Amino acid sequence: MAVFDKGGLGIGSEAVRPNPPPPASTLRCLATLRRAAPPPPPAPSPALRPSGACSLHHSSETSDMVIPPPERAARVTRFLKPYLLRMHFSNKYVSAQVIHTPTATVACSASSQEKLLRPNMESTRDVSAAVKIGKLLGERLLLKGIPAVSIHMKREQKYHGKVKAVIDSVREAGVKLL
Repeated sequence: MAVFDKGGLGIGSEAVRPNPPPPASTLRCLATLRRAAPPPPPAPSPALRPSGACSLHHSSETSDMVIPPPERAARVTRFLKPYLLRMHFSNKYVSAQVIHTPTATVACSASSQEKLLRPNMESTRDVSAAVKIGKLLGERLLLKGIPAVSIHMKREQKYHGKVKAVIDSVREAGVKLL
């Protein structure tokens, strides 16, 4: 950017003027460089080719051939542990659900809030309620054709008390735990 004095009237009257455009000869030279295509690379001679290299990929006849990418296996995470058992314990109720992780949907659930279960339970929040919820969830999983689930415990949950009761009763119902 060039700084000049506007009319030579004083120091405070300076204005900023953009740089002048490049000359036309430079623009023509740049335009011809952009239009020119780079020359094709020379084919390697057989003497320069490594001894173990395939002659198909280095011959001039197959230089236009496109090699497809290798086939990749399907995502493994969908098949390893697709079903996840999550448990929630409030001060009043015990609930457990199995989530199908690839689709993020609930595959099966059981809770002590269900009206059909409440008359059969003495309490809806203790270890005996957790045992009944685990047993019911295991039976529902087998009816839906889900033979195995993996367990997700929150950081503060330990394999003790209600958590142990739910997990053991699901296992006793015939569902494998991964």
